[in-house]
Amino acid sequence: MHSKLIIIGAGPGGYETALLAAKKGVDVTLIEAGEVGGTCLNEGCIPTKSFCKNAEFFESLLSAEVYGIDDLSYSFDFKMVVERKNQIVRQLREGVESLLNQPKINLVRGKARFVDDHTVEVSGEKFTADYIIIATGSVSSTLPIEGNDLEDVITSREILNLEKVPEHLCVIGGGVIGLEFASIFSCLGSEVTVVEYAKEILPRFDADLAKRLRQSLTKRGITIHVRSAVNAIKKDDKGLKVVFTKKDEQDVVECSKVLMAVGRKANLNSLNLADIGVECTPRGITIDENMRTNIPHIYAIGDVVGQMMLAHAAIFQGMRALNNIMGETDKLRLDVIPAAVFTLPEVATVGLTEEECKERGLKYKAKKSFFRANGKAVCLNEPEGYCKILVADDKIVGCHIFGAHASDLIQEVCAMITHDMTIQDLQAVVHTHPTLSEVIQTAALS
Repeated sequence: MHSKLIIIGAGPGGYETALLAAKKGVDVTLIEAGEVGGTCLNEGCIPTKSFCKNAEFFESLLSAEVYGIDDLSYSFDFKMVVERKNQIVRQLREGVESLLNQPKINLVRGKARFVDDHTVEVSGEKFTADYIIIATGSVSSTLPIEGNDLEDVITSREILNLEKVPEHLCVIGGGVIGLEFASIFSCLGSEVTVVEYAKEILPRFDADLAKRLRQSLTKRGITIHVRSAVNAIKKDDKGLKVVFTKKDEQDVVECSKVLMAVGRKANLNSLNLADIGVECTPRGITIDENMRTNIPHIYAIGDVVGQMMLAHAAIFQGMRALNNIMGETDKLRLDVIPAAVFTLPEVATVGLTEEECKERGLKYKAKKSFFRANGKAVCLNEPEGYCKILVADDKIVGCHIFGAHASDLIQEVCAMITHDMTIQDLQAVVHTHPTLSEVIQTAALS
């Protein structure tokens, strides 16, 4: 079967690109080995945000007296938390499948492998196309250490379907995934320990932001070890023991479950890329600014290219690839990609960090404001947090927010950086009072 475009992978990047191509009148063959929606919908962004809401609710219950409730009794059933997550995932997945059910899109189920640079085979059936976009996403990484295959050592997939909250959860990895689950399960009642190899959690984020988050999580009862290398995971009658080295001394964390959260790697399995000559590195498929591989009619987007492993990055990379295929130009700023960490409180960031400003030799200013001075934050009982805007030559080059709804607030500054706006432009924007968005205005005026 021949079509103009084959897309391998129906995660956010793949299915959104397929829908956009169909709108443009392009016949698309969309191939998916698992469920549509990919990691994001089925075992990543969406299910974890469902858990985050439950965690946020239980956090509010713990401070119910602030809202005038002094006699609160409730029962907690973790199975209901998991079932709510499953219902949300089912609902959204069915919505995606409904959108894909149209004449211009042929959804094919099964694993794809390249036969040649224009032909893909799925379960013995061959499909050809003028152009091919690879969007196969990523898979969880694991440390090559003793005990990484023990039954109670789990990944971000298995933790979403536990039958009960672990009594003591040890999270290996202080990145986005590890910290989100650490925050969630701490709120749900687990004793949580995080072991991170780098000198600070969230290694690629602004160092000041990461430090403040670590301090906040520690105050909430999460134990965090940085500069710590995990050597082995062992099991005895009492449970699991995570053995790690910190400052040349060996230490041990005793726990009931271990979450392996040491990042994700490009999913290149079974594609047969080497045989058709697609260039790859250990991080992922090599691409240019238009998402093209070294074979001009083959493109790659999303996690499989090993750059910013974010659903929204994959979607906009898909737009860029399709525009290039169609011979259309665009104004997409793929160098300005916001990121968020859904801990309690949230963290969000866009643009340059202070460390990157220094590396580039920029003369910059850091303009700050604090949530504790924001009326809406105090009313919400969410006074913890701050906003930092980085300015170089009056141009806004970065923003880092730690606090309630940071993931929503960051978007205003993201838009401004995208359009090369100045700090004076931001200062001139009237912000509604009382809202959390005023932390941005206050920082700009500081």
